[in-house]
Amino acid sequence: MNIKRFFVGFLLVSLVLAGVVSYYASSSPDGLEKVAADKGIDSKEKDHSLKDSPLGDYGVKGVDDARLSGGLAGVIGVGAVLLAGGGLFWVMRRREPSSGPSRDAS
Repeated sequence: MNIKRFFVGFLLVSLVLAGVVSYYASSSPDGLEKVAADKGIDSKEKDHSLKDSPLGDYGVKGVDDARLSGGLAGVIGVGAVLLAGGGLFWVMRRREPSSGPSRDAS
């Protein structure tokens, strides 16, 4: 399998997981949130400053269907991570090699 096919497959699997599988994720609180509620720790909870951002609270602002909104947010998140990671690798690849020890061991 060549590297291009691998990355295309990885991208497709990532998008399916982010968009489709997250559609079926539970909206119930996770274990940490449940324990915080049971012990009263969440009484001091306050909203974060990015709550009203376009992707705040794991959803896309303006999309009324909560599951669709979560799936779209997942796909956008995967795209953002791939762009940031791909850009970082591209920059690192374009750098001049350092003047450290050579890999040629003769």
